[in-house]
Amino acid sequence: MGNNPLHEDIIARFPDMPPQLQAAARFVLDNPRDVALLSMRDQARLAGIAPATMTRLAKFLGMSGYDELRALFHDAIRAEDNSFAERARQQIQNQALEGDVALASRMFAKLADQIEGLSRLEVLQSVAQAADMLAGARRIYGLGRRSCHPVLWQFNYMISLLGERAILLDAPGGTGTDGLAHAQPGDVLFVMTINPYARETLEICEYAHARGLKIVAITDSEVAPVREIVDVAIIVPTDSLTFFHVVTPGFALAEVLASMLAGRAEMNAPEVLGETDTHLRRLDTYVAPSRRRRD
Repeated sequence: MGNNPLHEDIIARFPDMPPQLQAAARFVLDNPRDVALLSMRDQARLAGIAPATMTRLAKFLGMSGYDELRALFHDAIRAEDNSFAERARQQIQNQALEGDVALASRMFAKLADQIEGLSRLEVLQSVAQAADMLAGARRIYGLGRRSCHPVLWQFNYMISLLGERAILLDAPGGTGTDGLAHAQPGDVLFVMTINPYARETLEICEYAHARGLKIVAITDSEVAPVREIVDVAIIVPTDSLTFFHVVTPGFALAEVLASMLAGRAEMNAPEVLGETDTHLRRLDTYVAPSRRRRD
């Protein structure tokens, strides 16, 4: 993030800071996006200092506490020019310099690294917690708008093979949210929402929360707008080397969750999938492996 709201102030007052505050200030200068998105404890760990030092830095700079400092950087992120057009211009410049093959190679490497990062313990614990909540739900309502839609569609398709528990809030004519009309407290809204955050998604989440539904969210930040009302949040990376954010890590998470549900005894997967198999065979849905095309 090029826009550091405290850059000049920190530079000017840096010589007057004791060594520990300088270490904190150096982290804030060099990692503005982490300041906005990570917890104070995580930032202190990365900076190699005590969490209290971050608070001392904020007060040294004239603020009431570190939350006020962090809010400045959060607002700066929202004010950045992250428009698709601007990012496309940057991509054109980079691609002209390095070539298509090099760009594709770096993109695949980045995706592989992002997916591998989902195996961190804190992510796996969130996934297990989400699986428990989804497995115990009478109904699972899927919500994904714009680029998040295919992720929820895939999850809903996989779960739909296990019965009638899943309902995708997506239908023509603006009737998609009608599925919530019969929702009950304890049902689960499974949502994906990433920056730039769709306003409609947040409004539906607030409505579901007010109705007593549990909310499991795949999102990209601890400070995402939906974060305050969700029961379980699974944080995924979405940054990419091109003009468009990536949803591949979200796809991976949704498919893992669906697969975990199929393995739960309460889902009765063998019996239900047996009925699904019979249905698909009767409709001759798939080409049999031994069938050959005729000229």
